[in-house]
Amino acid sequence: MIQASELAHPIRLARGMFYGWWLAVIGAVIMVIGTVPLFQALSLWLPVLSQNFGWTPFQLSWAFTLTRVEGTVMGPIAGWGVDKLGPRRMVAIGLVIFAAGFVIFSRTDSLWMFYLAFVVVSLGAGLGSWLPANTALNNWFRVRRSTAMSIPMLGFGIGGVFVVPLMAWAMGWDVKAGVEIPGRLGWQNTALLVGAVGLVASVPLALLVRNSPEDYGQHPDGIDPESTTSTGARRTANGSAAVAPDYTWQEAIRTRAFWLITMGHASSSIIIISVMFYLGLLMVERGFGLGQISGVISAQTAVSTAFILVGGIIGDRVPIRLAIFGFSFLQSLAMVVLLTAETLPMFYLFTVLMGIGFGGRTPLTTAIRGVYFGRSNFARITGISMIPMNIMFIVVVPYVAWMQEFITGSYTLPLASIAAVSAVGSIMFLFLGNPRLSPSQRRRADVQRLVTQGASTSADN
Repeated sequence: MIQASELAHPIRLARGMFYGWWLAVIGAVIMVIGTVPLFQALSLWLPVLSQNFGWTPFQLSWAFTLTRVEGTVMGPIAGWGVDKLGPRRMVAIGLVIFAAGFVIFSRTDSLWMFYLAFVVVSLGAGLGSWLPANTALNNWFRVRRSTAMSIPMLGFGIGGVFVVPLMAWAMGWDVKAGVEIPGRLGWQNTALLVGAVGLVASVPLALLVRNSPEDYGQHPDGIDPESTTSTGARRTANGSAAVAPDYTWQEAIRTRAFWLITMGHASSSIIIISVMFYLGLLMVERGFGLGQISGVISAQTAVSTAFILVGGIIGDRVPIRLAIFGFSFLQSLAMVVLLTAETLPMFYLFTVLMGIGFGGRTPLTTAIRGVYFGRSNFARITGISMIPMNIMFIVVVPYVAWMQEFITGSYTLPLASIAAVSAVGSIMFLFLGNPRLSPSQRRRADVQRLVTQGASTSADN
């Protein structure tokens, strides 16, 4: 426990802080640089490109579809790379690719070049941001895993609140007139600046990443296992076994838990993609303007950012599967509010519910793979489990547009069906049960028990 006298010496306190917490803050910086300019700022890039080049939303949507096809193929490869090369090297490699993608984007003058730039940027973000940052934290934490993994996602949320408005100002694009505002950087130079920041930051950030505590004579959570009296029967508050599971990817994919987590996560995530693409169009359909739409989006980002850390703390104190169910199911309830919303207060009620649900579940759906499958192959297991999610992402965006344009004439039915799928996905987490040791761990335990029994019998004789 930190004493009051220690608080008077912040430098001494900082020096004595467990490095895992510094690593979580570094992960937040990586997320701000390596994800916010792409994903959080997507609502800025698309209208600018549409007005500047005359590209339709349908044409622009194919860029996202291509990145999900890429993600389906590259997910397992990225996981293998993180496990084999280590998070530190992958952060450097990924951020350099990310920067190169934005340099290409800044020179874009054709649709195919935009597709290429978007794919390269997405590849860099996938290799160098979320996956290696969380893999490192999964190595450094066990008891406080969910709380630690919530901190990088705070970077994603805070970046959406502060970085995106700065980027909008720098772009200086008048959406009403469809022209650049004089005296600003313009969208191309803004993209070039993002690439420069990513390139300059890549190596320094990577050098601050430490792959595992054992490499530095430390232990997960800063707790020496020799000083504890844990037994295989005891469990931590979030439901993880005191003797941590440690699965190979081959063992993991044969388990019921892997597929419940994979499909539950995928089903609850398609709501977020749908909201990201269609919230503005839905509000326009119901008579709202751009100022009102941006206010709703900003409010949702602020609420979700606040609840990222809350979700992580809750996930460390209750069975993580129950926490994910609660937050994920709240997303489906938020969609019900959205589909019935006709007034601005109802849309803001939607933002509160969606912000709580999305923010709360975000760190937990990452941490749960560490809880159930351990440290050694976390990145590979996570990368493989992303394949069904990316396939669903490929399908869901054109599905909503096709239903709205050719079948129903509105967004209500397709978005309602997505809310129903998400609700089913949240229920999947309830069937997980407690984490179990891997088959190889159980075999080793059986052998050890037989050896111990044999030695005991020999001693008795």
